[in-house]
Amino acid sequence: MVQENRVVVTGLGAVTPIGIGKENFWNALKAGTNGIGRITHFDAAGYTCQIAGEVQDFDPAQFIDKKELKRMDRYTQFALAAAKLAIDDAKLKDINSERTGVFVGAGIGGMDTLHNQYEKLFSKGASRISPFFIPMMIANMAAGNIAITFKLQGPCECIVTACASGTNSIGDAYRVIQRGDADVMLAGGAEAAISPAGVSGFASMKALCTDHNDDPAHASRPFDKNRSGFVMGEGAGLIVLEKLEHAKARGAHIYADLVGYGRNDDAYHITTPAPGGITQAKCMSLALDDAGLKPEDIDYINAHGTSTHFNDQGETEAIKNVFGEHAYKLAVSSTKSMTGHMLGAAGGVEAVATVLSIENDIVHPTINYETPDEGLDLNYVPNVAQACTVNAAMSNSFGFGGHNACLIFKKFVD
Repeated sequence: MVQENRVVVTGLGAVTPIGIGKENFWNALKAGTNGIGRITHFDAAGYTCQIAGEVQDFDPAQFIDKKELKRMDRYTQFALAAAKLAIDDAKLKDINSERTGVFVGAGIGGMDTLHNQYEKLFSKGASRISPFFIPMMIANMAAGNIAITFKLQGPCECIVTACASGTNSIGDAYRVIQRGDADVMLAGGAEAAISPAGVSGFASMKALCTDHNDDPAHASRPFDKNRSGFVMGEGAGLIVLEKLEHAKARGAHIYADLVGYGRNDDAYHITTPAPGGITQAKCMSLALDDAGLKPEDIDYINAHGTSTHFNDQGETEAIKNVFGEHAYKLAVSSTKSMTGHMLGAAGGVEAVATVLSIENDIVHPTINYETPDEGLDLNYVPNVAQACTVNAAMSNSFGFGGHNACLIFKKFVD
């Protein structure tokens, strides 16, 4: 049997509604910063939902050549920015192109481009459609453009599993290095779906919070009794994964080990998770088994924590199912309370948050947690960050279609 390679995290890149770059993002997380506000990306007056977690003060020209910008949807711009931030953070130089790859997922892809080009089609005719319409819109172009920009000729894929896309991308990239098919992988997710169609679609299916248009700061409230739906977010989160020997040979700073990955599917419903979180619990157990860890070895769970009834209840039940009494000793918090739900980018950004929790032995809070709900009685780290030793942490992502994905990171010990 071939020995599996040990995989470590050496770079972090984040473009989020609460900060761009590792330091800004982490400082905002610790402080419990709210990233939700009134939508400015389009005129949302008259829409049922008028709030979202938009990325503020994003200047793509800082990361991308101005000529190329016109050929990229916003979600690709986010992905390229996060990739550059992660590569710079990892201090990657003299990259071996054939041994470095990219797995970047997106739940939707270029929805803004799709919307704009349909408007041109219907108002001005087919001849006015941009020749860049298709390569701007299709979901794989974030990964493709990163590969082109940084000349990365290793495995390059786009995993599309709705809100689990970023987590599946990291997990699948982990497997690539384990097998020896690459030495370095950029992995995570990107999304920019705060558009008229995106907001209208999620609102129509009653998934979005629509009763806090005048109070966006308190709209995203995972695990709180008065939660009323998720808030859309946008951005990108990418991490650099490396084979341990490769990282050590170049003297890289190692944030953590990636040691476990589980994924499965509810096979139950297109949008609603299976009752009781049974399959989600199985996914967490798969990740624990893959890591060779016991439930009591986990100190922190970065929850999917969407601020919807079915997710928050089901995820809590799943955690109790897997961890038993240890569930009450865990810290469990939701990044989405601050960023909103970044869809395909969520798993990538939350992996960055999880790794930083291990690096700093601090767990960020779940903001807007005020009223406990019956049966939801874990330590959701309400409103204020908690200092605690985080030797091992799990990050959960669950997507429409029943897609479940879990990652486990450990504190690095040489």
